[in-house]
Amino acid sequence: MPSPALVPVVAAVILDAARRALLAQRPAHKHLGGKWEFPGGKVEAGEAPEVALVREIREELGCDIFIRRALPRFTHDYGTVVIEMIPFVCELAPRSPPPHAREHTALAWAGIAGLKSYDLAPADWPVLAHL
Repeated sequence: MPSPALVPVVAAVILDAARRALLAQRPAHKHLGGKWEFPGGKVEAGEAPEVALVREIREELGCDIFIRRALPRFTHDYGTVVIEMIPFVCELAPRSPPPHAREHTALAWAGIAGLKSYDLAPADWPVLAHL
């Protein structure tokens, strides 16, 4: 049986001035419904990960970000799909509107230590090790 194709996925660890990170809760009807995640999404063919991240955050949260630095990439096997997680540390761009949940059930700001108390999507746990 052939292995599933590797799907590139970007994620934003958006930090505020108090070093709290933004989490988004997945809708119940979607894969991993109810889980919390660092917002982001799939990279389109021919799209740079940084461009994909800015696009996804604008679409999902209605805000603009500034990418501070990349975190290490890794793969995660969900069984039916294998993703290449491409995480970035970001902040809201100056004069950006505040994030709001367009495609998620809820948003939450949490301190780095407090992120462990959330029911994170499995692929988001390794990101914590690099914060």
